[in-house]
Amino acid sequence: MKAATISEMKGLECITLFVEDLAASKKFYLEIFALKIIYEDPVSAVFKLENVMINLLQISEAPGLIVPARVADRNAGQRLMFTVRVPNVDEVCNKLKTFGVQLLNGPQDRPWGRRTAAFADPAGHIWELAHEI
Repeated sequence: MKAATISEMKGLECITLFVEDLAASKKFYLEIFALKIIYEDPVSAVFKLENVMINLLQISEAPGLIVPARVADRNAGQRLMFTVRVPNVDEVCNKLKTFGVQLLNGPQDRPWGRRTAAFADPAGHIWELAHEI
């Protein structure tokens, strides 16, 4: 059997985020990202972001997807960050503040030619906003 290579893959389809409070996370993605729910059941809510789905999954359901791997507690520390390209980081940050979202850092210019700012969703997942300088 031939191993799959990145070039044979058809792109990122879905990001599943394990969340402790589905209602709070769902509200956050509806309000902050203004995304529409494309599927929902008692333990999940799926949103569409361009060509990628974001699946918010109640953490109690996560072991069934990743066994034998262990589901980490949100206090275990960060292991990933999602970056979203926006037209103007400062303008988006000002909008986020009107929703009560606290920035972790930024806006700031980075040496790699981007202006960035970061914030966390209710489950602790880190999102970064970026635009080219």
